[in-house]
Amino acid sequence: QVQLVESGGGLVQPGGSLRLSCAASGTIFSIYAMDWYRQAPGKQRELVAGITSGGSTNYADSVKGRFTISRDNAKNTVYLQMNSLKPEDTAVYYCNADGLSSSSDYLPFNAWGQGTQVTVSS
Repeated sequence: QVQLVESGGGLVQPGGSLRLSCAASGTIFSIYAMDWYRQAPGKQRELVAGITSGGSTNYADSVKGRFTISRDNAKNTVYLQMNSLKPEDTAVYYCNADGLSSSSDYLPFNAWGQGTQVTVSS
């Protein structure tokens, strides 16, 4: 019912920047939270940053001060601006959204994007 489409990943040198975007579409009544996760080989998926519809944000300590999450509620889109990238940031980044369906049942949903690869290397 709900799909997330990510873009913006790629290869970047240490110290460089990337901007990820994630657009949600489908039977959406509202989205009350959107988050970015990442997973590196051999490690568990971890929360990178999150934002609510009201604008409250939270960040992992490892990215605080370097990454900025923002959203456009009208477009059901979330962004992750990544600056001062480090090789440690290399991972597959996933978008996640929590909200309510616009169908008659108004059921809550949790949707994941397909993931986008971010590689930080010289």
